[in-house]
Amino acid sequence: MIQTLKDDINAIVERDPAARTAVEVLLCYPGVHAVLFHRVAHKLWCRGWTTIARWLSQVARWLTGIEIHPGAKVGKRLLIDHGMGVVIGETAEIGDNVTLYQGVTLGGVSLNPEKRHPTIEDDVVIGSGAAVLGPFTIGKGARVGANAVVLKAVEPGTTVVGIPAKPTGPQEVITEEEVSCFPAYGTLPGAAVDPVARSLDRLQGEIERLSTKITALEARGVYQEPSKTEREPAIASKR
Repeated sequence: MIQTLKDDINAIVERDPAARTAVEVLLCYPGVHAVLFHRVAHKLWCRGWTTIARWLSQVARWLTGIEIHPGAKVGKRLLIDHGMGVVIGETAEIGDNVTLYQGVTLGGVSLNPEKRHPTIEDDVVIGSGAAVLGPFTIGKGARVGANAVVLKAVEPGTTVVGIPAKPTGPQEVITEEEVSCFPAYGTLPGAAVDPVARSLDRLQGEIERLSTKITALEARGVYQEPSKTEREPAIASKR
């Protein structure tokens, strides 16, 4: 337990530039306190002392604002940054080196008593306010942008944003520093382009290209826009 606590503290020092010392993290980071309470509560839960485990998780919730069901499985070096409003359901499973920000929900959308919450694999980052709802898997190294609502599985290494969450697609990497920096809140600065906005931009570009081509054809006398009387029979036939 002591070594696990040290690992949790070291993970925060490595990933949070505001963390200066291990002592500061231990005293001032509610995410550490919530995870420590959870590790004890989870052991009680697994031994069948469910009521005591639930009570201990409630104490942690009162103290930290972070709610982790004692039945949830949490891996090593979990960072819950800021933490207020985080909710982790009973059958959720979290791998190693995962980062969750404030307001994240790992929830269920069914009454299935078995698996109804998500599985979060290693090295995943989930941005603030995001909701991951259902018994599917967020693949290793995936990124979930702030306020995204994830309703289906995410492939390893994929960044998803939006409501419902969709992959952002390949992003152009500008510098080597950008590749190595930790993706706070799930996305690199300026990298999380909304896929819907990207589609609209492509559509706008295509319209402009066709408009330019038609203008050029008209100037050469190759194309002439049909008159209103010529268009009306075509419209009537479609109806």
